[in-house]
Amino acid sequence: MTDHRIALLSSGHQEFVTGMVDLAVRGLPPGYAGGEFAFTRRGRQAADGTWTAVPEGRSVRYSAIVALGVATLEEERQRAALAGDSLLDLVGHLVKRLPEVTGPGDAALICWAAAQAGHSDVDLALSRLAELDTRPQTYTVEAAWALAALVAAGVTDGRAERARERLLGGLAGNRLYPHALGKGPLVPRYRAHVGCFADQVYPLQALARLHAATGDAEALHAAERVARRICRVQGPHGEWWWHYDARTGAVVEGYPVYSVHQLAMAPMALLDLADAGGAAHVAEISKGLDWMIERPAFVLDDLALTWRKEARADPRKLVRGLRAAATGVHRGLRLGVLDRVYPPRAVDRECRPYELGWLLYAWLSTGAAG
Repeated sequence: MTDHRIALLSSGHQEFVTGMVDLAVRGLPPGYAGGEFAFTRRGRQAADGTWTAVPEGRSVRYSAIVALGVATLEEERQRAALAGDSLLDLVGHLVKRLPEVTGPGDAALICWAAAQAGHSDVDLALSRLAELDTRPQTYTVEAAWALAALVAAGVTDGRAERARERLLGGLAGNRLYPHALGKGPLVPRYRAHVGCFADQVYPLQALARLHAATGDAEALHAAERVARRICRVQGPHGEWWWHYDARTGAVVEGYPVYSVHQLAMAPMALLDLADAGGAAHVAEISKGLDWMIERPAFVLDDLALTWRKEARADPRKLVRGLRAAATGVHRGLRLGVLDRVYPPRAVDRECRPYELGWLLYAWLSTGAAG
């Protein structure tokens, strides 16, 4: 039986996505050890041109995202993805790491994963999130994860209301979300008006999930505003662009274009919106998949991974910095000459486990209401 989200696609796209889901299940175990996932699998090319992928580092954050994705699988495939461990083994390890966690975003993801998995220590995770989420300014992504975690845990008290108001307030006077919410030093002044793709996707998702759980019409309206805007400025080949002017909704800088955005994060948020009763942006989701289909070299079936992104070979992220500064001075000023000087020809040959985790969640989730 085709999963209901995959069933929305054309037959060709269904076949492609089903193959990518299988790849994700196979691609997770090589980066898993000691109850936690590696930060990345880094591509290494041998003299004969063949590639291997070497695990590097460890990441609580990425492990929590993988837990959310793996939770969508049946138990047998969960254990396949986790090298024999169960979902509760992974979540239990993450809960034990909570005293060491110092970021509210990581705590929120662990809380969300614990709620999704039905772990008995959800209250412990909620308590740690409350301890850490006290700053006057926070990153937009972390604020969205906090709201999503509270919704998943069924919290309806003042904590949920504050998280809701903070996220809805981030759109006040803006068409899209900036990188940080509230006043503070987290973002340099020259780029305070800029928000990345993740800053749009995660609030969209959290607000859709809030509406699905509570019937919050204002949350649904805000989520649909963000969805319409990112779909309106989607690239001609299906690119989900990287940096936006939060004030106008215009694209500040398109690159890098990330595989995870095309395969997972855009579909995940837009399908959560559809499942919550919002518009179904199936055409834009399919167009985003086409970007990947047209780049078969980005999918390495033998290594069960996807290369991370297509980028400019600009030193020290020069283009995005200059364009952020330029649009800060004059809205719409993009310095077009930079496209010719630094064309997008670089490929980032690594794969981070959260990319596969979100891929599973995007296509196998039962929806925000579930």
